[in-house]
Amino acid sequence: MSRSLEQSLMVTCVGSIAELGDLVDRAMHFHQSRPRVTGSPHKTHGITWSPDALRTLFHFMRCNQLEYQDDRPIVQLTPERPYVVLPPLMEWIRVATTHCEHRLSSVVDSDDIRQAARLLLPGIDTPVRSLRTDESLCSSRHLDASQSTARFQQDLGFRMLACGRTDLVPNAAALLGPDGIDAISEQGMTALMLACARGDEAMVQILLDNGAKPNLTVPSNSQMYPCIHPTIRHWTALSFAVARRHTPVAQLLLDAGANVEGAHGENYTHSPLQLASAAGYHELVCLLLDKGADPYLTTLHRNGITSKGHGNSFALAAAHGHRNILRKLLEQPRLIRSSDILSLEEILAEGSDGPKERKANKARKNKIALMLQEAMYHSCEHNYLDIAMELRSLGVPWTFHCWLETLRTAKYFHRLAIIQCLFRDFGSIPIEEDYEELIRDGLPLMFEIFRQSKNDLVSKQLAMVFPLLMGSDKITEIPLPDAMHGARIDPQYINNPEMSDVTFVVEGRRFYAHKIVLVTASKRFKAMLSDRMLDPQKPVLEISEFSYHIFQLVMQYLYNGSTENIHVKPADLHELLSAANHFVLSGLQLHCERLLSFDLAWDNATTIYRQARLYGAESLLEYCHWFFLLNMPELLAKNETFKKLIFPPKQHPYDLPSMLQDTLAKQIFNRFTKQTTV
Repeated sequence: MSRSLEQSLMVTCVGSIAELGDLVDRAMHFHQSRPRVTGSPHKTHGITWSPDALRTLFHFMRCNQLEYQDDRPIVQLTPERPYVVLPPLMEWIRVATTHCEHRLSSVVDSDDIRQAARLLLPGIDTPVRSLRTDESLCSSRHLDASQSTARFQQDLGFRMLACGRTDLVPNAAALLGPDGIDAISEQGMTALMLACARGDEAMVQILLDNGAKPNLTVPSNSQMYPCIHPTIRHWTALSFAVARRHTPVAQLLLDAGANVEGAHGENYTHSPLQLASAAGYHELVCLLLDKGADPYLTTLHRNGITSKGHGNSFALAAAHGHRNILRKLLEQPRLIRSSDILSLEEILAEGSDGPKERKANKARKNKIALMLQEAMYHSCEHNYLDIAMELRSLGVPWTFHCWLETLRTAKYFHRLAIIQCLFRDFGSIPIEEDYEELIRDGLPLMFEIFRQSKNDLVSKQLAMVFPLLMGSDKITEIPLPDAMHGARIDPQYINNPEMSDVTFVVEGRRFYAHKIVLVTASKRFKAMLSDRMLDPQKPVLEISEFSYHIFQLVMQYLYNGSTENIHVKPADLHELLSAANHFVLSGLQLHCERLLSFDLAWDNATTIYRQARLYGAESLLEYCHWFFLLNMPELLAKNETFKKLIFPPKQHPYDLPSMLQDTLAKQIFNRFTKQTTV
C-alpha cells in the first residue's frame, strides 16, 4: 500500500479524469489520516477538491500518449509539452492546497490550480488571482482574539451600511466603534466613500441624513493603513463619486456642503475637477465649475515640485485628448483674453517693480502661461494635434520640443496644413537651449520631409528655415594654400632647354622641364618618371589631357613653389582644377577652389559643385554646401538644375540632402557652443 501510494504521488501524467480523481482522493486521505504534529506545515485537514479543480488539473497533467483514441486524433493546441520534467502530483497538491489555505477556504478551486501552474510550469499564461472585496480583510488572521472581534464587527458594520436599509444605520454605527458611520475601514474608506464609489445614491442620502461627514479624507499614513492604495490617498467622498462618474451622487455631496476642491488644504492628490478633466466627464466638469472649482489649482509632489503631466486640469484634459473639456476650462472668467498668455521671456522682461496690482496681474499671467504651456506639452506628447494647434492659436508659445513633436505627428498623419503652419512659426521658436535635440532629432525629421515632400510650398518654407538655422555668420573663406617645401629651380628655367632632362609634348609643342622639380613636388610626375630616371637619353613624354596653356600654369606653380605669381583667367579655372587634381598638387588645387568660390553664384552653383565633387575638392564642396543652405530659396526659385540635383528623379549615390544636413548640424553645434563658452 505504501509503495503504491508513493508511486501515485510521483505521477506526472494521467490518462483520464477518473484516474486523476482517484489519485487525488488517495493522496488527500493519506495526508488527512496522518496524526498532526504541532507546528507541522501540513494543514490539509478538512480540505476537499471541487470538480472544476480536478478538470483544471487534468488539463495540465493529461498524458500525451493516451490522447489518440479510435485512431482519431483529438484536436489540441500543442502536440507536445514544452517541459522536459513535469511536476509530480504531490507538488500540484502541495502548492494548490497552500493557495487554498491562504484564502481561508476548505475547498480547492480551479483558480488554485491555475496559480499553482504559474509556479510549477514557468511561462504558463495564467492570470494572477484577483483580489475580491471579501478577501481584503485577510490580515485579521494575524490578530489576537479581541482584535479579530473588533475587525469582524467593523466588517459587519460596513456590510450593514451597504445593504441600503435605514433602520440598520444605528446598529451599524454602534458596531463601527466610537467614530460611528464615519469610521475608516482597513482600506482607508468611510461608508460614505464606499457608497459614492458604488454610485448608491439612496445610501449616500441616508448616510448624509444621519450625519456622515462629506469632507473626510483617505488617510495618508501607510504604516497605520497598509492596505490603502497610494492613488486614493487624500481622496474625499466627492473624489470617488467623480472618479466613478456618478453625477447625481456628486450633486448630493456638493449640496450637503462637500468641499468642491476635495481635500481642503491638501494639493498632493488630484482635485475632483482634475479627475473629471482627465476622464473627460463634461457634465461633471460643468457641475464642479458652477460650484466654484478652481481650474488653476495645481497638484504637487511631496517634495513640493509640480507634478509633470498631473499639475492642473488644463494639462490633464490636453494629455487625454479631451478638447471639449479644455474649451470649457478656458471659458472661465479668470482667463479673459489671449493677451494674458505670455511667454516666459515676456513675463521676465516685465520686471518685478511696480504697484501691487501690477505684481498680482503679472503673477496671474505667469501662472496661466505655465499651465497652458504644460497643457501644450502633453497634447504634443500624446499626439493630439488639434489641441496643440488650438492652444497655439490662443497665443501659447512653442517650445522647440513641442514644435518638433507636433511636426512629427503631423507628418505621420499627413496633415499638410499643420506642417505648413509649423514651418511658418519656426522663426519665433527659441532653440538656444535645445540645439542638441535640434541636431539629434529635428534636422533628420526636417530633411526627411524636405526629401519626401511633393508640395512646393512646404519645400519653399523649409528652404527659408535653413538660412535661419545657419545664423548670421558669413561663409568661411577657403584659406590660402601654403607654399611648397622642397627642391626648386629659378623660374627662369621654366620651359628652358638648358640643363633640362625631360621633355613634354603638349598639343604638338615641346615643353622642357627638370626631373628634380617634378618628382619632389608631385607623386604623379614621380610615377611617370620613375622608370626613366636612369635612362641616359632625355625622355620625351606626351601630355594629351590638358592644353598647353594649362600645362604651362602647372609648371609655373611647380617652379615658383607657390600660387603667388600665377594669374588664372576665370575660364581656365575648371581645367586647371582638373590638372591640379590629376598631378596631385594640393596647393594648386586649393588655390583653384578658392578662386572658384569667389565666382560662385546661383546660376553657376551646380556646375561648380559638380566639378568639386568630381575632383574631390573638399574645401570647395563644404563652401558649396554653405552657399546652398544660405541661398536655398533663391536656388529653388531660379535654378532648375539645382532642383534636379537636390530632388533627383531616382536614387543617387551621392545624397546631397544628407551632406547639407551634416553641414548644418556642424554649423549649429559650433554656433551655440561658441555662445555658451563666451
